[in-house]
Amino acid sequence: MLAEDMHMVRGALVALLKLEPDFEVIAEVESGDVILPVALERRPDVVIVDLDLPGLDGLTAATQLRDRVPECGVLILTSLDRPGTLRRALAAGALGYLRKDAPSQELAEAVRKVAAHELAVDRQLMHAAWSQEDNPLTSRETEVLRWAASGAETTEIAAQVHLSVGTVRNYLTSAVAKLNARNRLDAVRIASEAGWL
Repeated sequence: MLAEDMHMVRGALVALLKLEPDFEVIAEVESGDVILPVALERRPDVVIVDLDLPGLDGLTAATQLRDRVPECGVLILTSLDRPGTLRRALAAGALGYLRKDAPSQELAEAVRKVAAHELAVDRQLMHAAWSQEDNPLTSRETEVLRWAASGAETTEIAAQVHLSVGTVRNYLTSAVAKLNARNRLDAVRIASEAGWL
């Protein structure tokens, strides 16, 4: 099963996968919120998931698949090679993590490994992920900073996460301090570059 919102990319991936004699693409979706229902219905061996999908992001979908369709392996296909993003993908239950610019043969090999419930991650990226320092932010600080990254004002963030404006300010101040950032914008940049948002 393939979850990719860009029609041309999805079509190219399907064409590549169909060249492999032992592969069958049984479903294609373009939105993250339909991954789980389609997977529950079709029961694929592997779901290839883009990280950035409309409706529901790929990491959330991977977590849902891990919990509801545990026999299905998840391969994240992305343009991001940030160690923090890889760590979040593995924590969400993904077995594979591959960049979209990888050679097509690597895609086939990764699908086979994930189908066999083996890890399929680039060794250099895996090393970078484990040698990088852990995310110093709490889950609440990360959530608040993620809202700030989207351009939301403090009052909007407070309404979205059901906290007081003062508490949101405290979380933002704490995130700035923990990341040794100059301000909120710098904290967003640092956390984004590390793959923590």
